[in-house]
Amino acid sequence: MSATSQSKPAQDAIVRANEDVQRRFPFGDTQDMEDARRGFMGTAQDGRITAADGRTVWDLHAYGFLSQDCPATANPSLWRQSRLVADHGLFEVVEGVYQVRGFDLSNMTVVEGERGVLVIDPLISAETAAAALTLYRSHRGERPVTGVLYTHSHADHFGGARGVVSEEDVAAGLPVIAPEGFTEHAVSENVYAGTAMARRAAYMYGAALPRGERGQIGAGLGPTTSTGAIGLLPPTRDVTRTGQTETVDGIRMVFQLTPGTEAPAELNIHFPDHAALCLAENATHNLHNLLTLRGAEVRDPRVWARYLTQAIELFGDSVDVAFASHHWPVWGRERALTFLSEQRDVYAYLHDQTLRMINQGMTPLEIAEEFQMPPALERAWHTHGYYGSVSHNAKAVYQRYMGWFDGNPAHLWEHPPAEASARYVTFMGGAGEVLRRARESFADGDYRWVVQVVNHVLFADPDNADARQLQADALEQLGYGCENGPWRNFYLTGALELRQGPVGTPTVTMSPDFLRSLSLDQLFDALAIRVDGPRCWDADITVRWDLEDGKPVTSRLRNGVLTHVTGDGPAAAEPDVVVALGEADLRAVLLGSVTPSELASQGRARISGDAGLLFGLFGALSDPDPGFAIVTP
Repeated sequence: MSATSQSKPAQDAIVRANEDVQRRFPFGDTQDMEDARRGFMGTAQDGRITAADGRTVWDLHAYGFLSQDCPATANPSLWRQSRLVADHGLFEVVEGVYQVRGFDLSNMTVVEGERGVLVIDPLISAETAAAALTLYRSHRGERPVTGVLYTHSHADHFGGARGVVSEEDVAAGLPVIAPEGFTEHAVSENVYAGTAMARRAAYMYGAALPRGERGQIGAGLGPTTSTGAIGLLPPTRDVTRTGQTETVDGIRMVFQLTPGTEAPAELNIHFPDHAALCLAENATHNLHNLLTLRGAEVRDPRVWARYLTQAIELFGDSVDVAFASHHWPVWGRERALTFLSEQRDVYAYLHDQTLRMINQGMTPLEIAEEFQMPPALERAWHTHGYYGSVSHNAKAVYQRYMGWFDGNPAHLWEHPPAEASARYVTFMGGAGEVLRRARESFADGDYRWVVQVVNHVLFADPDNADARQLQADALEQLGYGCENGPWRNFYLTGALELRQGPVGTPTVTMSPDFLRSLSLDQLFDALAIRVDGPRCWDADITVRWDLEDGKPVTSRLRNGVLTHVTGDGPAAAEPDVVVALGEADLRAVLLGSVTPSELASQGRARISGDAGLLFGLFGALSDPDPGFAIVTP
């Protein structure tokens, strides 16, 4: 049975709340609709973008239902935003600069040069990027790709690179430009905590939810993530400083580095010959995340705001259009500068006001509940929390400065969820009594309290069918009322898993390209994260990896910790076993695709010492779980 057939209609409390949103905000303002359609040149005839095996990785028509009036099961503001980001096709930004929008979570920008085109941010998947380029060429001619530029280190801005150029093109000299530190951050984010991030991303983007008025209607930043082949062609040219200029195929660019904003490695680009400013993901038509719900390092709103001020200072006198790698452009110098200033003010206000309340002794939950945006910013559609929210961004600022602990010693050594829940349920008179009262709260429209209290019943008894049903119903109602796309997707995916079971990880960003791009240091670090410490507390195993084409690496498993040292320094302990091999084969061993013994039997490695210890070393590793429980223990 589908999730939609099991879903419930919006309850009166949600209907009233969504009607209030309709009254509070200027839905008669059509400027965004006009901007989102400006320059439209056409779209693909076939709405399905498929992989080589025939499966659909993107459906341009999946969000056609958004053309209808907003139903009671959706926040009108999110419905409006979702309709805007689902608009798909090729659009002219200015003469010589084009965007393909609605073909993935992000936009692909194409800048025409003297011989061909520069492709900026080639989407998530090779299939969607190739389809976007095909659409461009169908209107502008068969121009070759003469350069690729990644604005930052998130997969929706580089994952589809192989759909527009090949390794052979790059080897032949085609430039691939990116901000300094791009590769390190692009691969480490998807490896170290990649399994957990991907699992939570299934909730954040609602990939397993049906598309429709009771299901997934978008992610705020874009419709959702494509599910094709993700790759990475490493940069060949780094941008290392603000003010650096590059010319590719006659296209002049001036760069502004913005590290630590929306991504650890990010940049803005000014095109002086077009009076155009590409803002990457630093200024889009929503409040962005300071801490994304899938998990990441906390971003710095203070420097984010300062870089937006710097962008105004550097380029404000020569910008007639501002565009980004999501959403639609803003035309006109005055409008563009207002847009940049208001975006700057949002992040500065979040930072400063959260710190003010921190210094008044308020906790993260208290700050998030009390925080209010200035009316002028709240009236601007592009500052709304469609992707990031004021609530979770304020908590992110708290976390950045203060960490997880709110200072109350009662929260210093709490029981873990399952154990605490069993005690709560007992204190509250048993599961039956908790559910009886929770149903009363549900009838009163207090869905926040329902999910908070019924969560205790579920964690005390995850097989309680009545609790699962009530929790799913309450999560669903909260989803219907959300202006924030990821919040809606989290709530509705939680309801889906309670009703139907785990959906796992529908979209995985890990790819062979990422693994190839890891340094040996990163590979050893990734291996160390998998060590099951308690299982090998008493082990002491030292392995020296003698590389035929590089410095030796000594790895040691001791005290449940796997460390490694490159070279022959004093930190390199005397080895118990030595393995001589090439770096490519060592990479294969560390990735688990071959064992040292198999390499030795093929004559590709020489093992001396106690070879049996290698089994002890690799036997200490545990496998990550891409389907771990979230709404149950």
